[in-house]
Amino acid sequence: MAPAQALTAAERSFLLAIAPRIVPASAQMTPEARAAMLALIEDTVASRAPAMRRQLHVFLAVLRWSPVLRYLRPIDRLDGGRQDAVLRWFQAHPLQVIRGGLWGVRTLVLLGVYGRPDAGPSIAYMPSTDGNAVLHARARR
Repeated sequence: MAPAQALTAAERSFLLAIAPRIVPASAQMTPEARAAMLALIEDTVASRAPAMRRQLHVFLAVLRWSPVLRYLRPIDRLDGGRQDAVLRWFQAHPLQVIRGGLWGVRTLVLLGVYGRPDAGPSIAYMPSTDGNAVLHARARR
């Protein structure tokens, strides 16, 4: 029997739908890169305590469905400008728990996009293969 997934299929597709609003470059990701992004997010969420996972599930539902009150559609069915407006509203919300929830989702998306091993060159990240040798050389100067 396969292990239980940390995110539902609807939550995974929702994260893929809002990712381009958070990291515009994610709109051009290949299906393989999207799968790797979701795997990183899934692994990260699975490693968290059950209470935190429940909070994430609730927040993703609130983030998705709260725009229905104003726009009569969930956020993933809105155009880009309205999605941005909703995300700005959550980011500037007076309650810290709402702002913190959005920052948590944002962090997961950033991890998924930039945490992939093949993403390094796209952001000019070239880690040293010499470990701390570069740091030690700088310290001797």
